[in-house]
Amino acid sequence: QVRLMESGGGLVQAGGSLSLSCAASRPIFSFSAASWYRQAPGKQRELVASLDSDGRVTYSDAVKGRFTISRDNDRYLVFLQMNSLRPEDTAVYYCNAGTDIREYWGQGTQVTVSS
Repeated sequence: QVRLMESGGGLVQAGGSLSLSCAASRPIFSFSAASWYRQAPGKQRELVASLDSDGRVTYSDAVKGRFTISRDNDRYLVFLQMNSLRPEDTAVYYCNAGTDIREYWGQGTQVTVSS
């Protein structure tokens, strides 16, 4: 069974930075894509950034230029570096990894940005 575990969330002031990590139980390159999603209170879960097996990256317009997704294949890790954080970035951030057959989710990590 595939497991994903996020870490690195917390409380930060606006303008600050946080780095999230997602530890997978199998190699990241074995997935067709690894992604970060977030869900703010009262809102739907939304895609933040995605990295496919060929290294192509996609960002939502809301985070483009501020967030960076990357991976460490040797350590089965996916990262989300978040800079210039804003109060509207406050949400639970989820790691997601998918194959052609199914997708997997982590439990989420809370990110709170104070103004």
